Amino acid sequence: MTKNAISWFEIPVQDFERAKTFYSAIFDYEMPEMPMEGFRMGILPHDRDGGGVGGCICHGEGYAPSGANGAKVYLDGGSDLNTVLNRVPGAGGQVVLPKTPIGGGYGQFAFFADTEGNVVGLYSA
Repeated sequence: MTKNAISWFEIPVQDFERAKTFYSAIFDYEMPEMPMEGFRMGILPHDRDGGGVGGCICHGEGYAPSGANGAKVYLDGGSDLNTVLNRVPGAGGQVVLPKTPIGGGYGQFAFFADTEGNVVGLYSA
């Protein structure tokens, strides 16, 4: 059995600068870039040194946003999802599902649409 269900994820984007501006705004941080031959990657916040699972926004051949029909990625929304959700409209996105409790005390989740048309989840324990 592995420790985590995923080891890395990539959110495809059509306009890298627009997406970088959006994710930097909603998480209130300066997104570092990691250029790779033929691709641009913007690293999402995570504790790499502490063993955290990371991911990025990615632009390049073969990367196209899938809208609401793609696999759902849930980003860590911190202790209160509304902190991030309240920044979504001002950054150019849309809240699709507001903070919603998960039964049995498993936390809360929400969905937002980013500037690229991806529908992304937020989760908080």
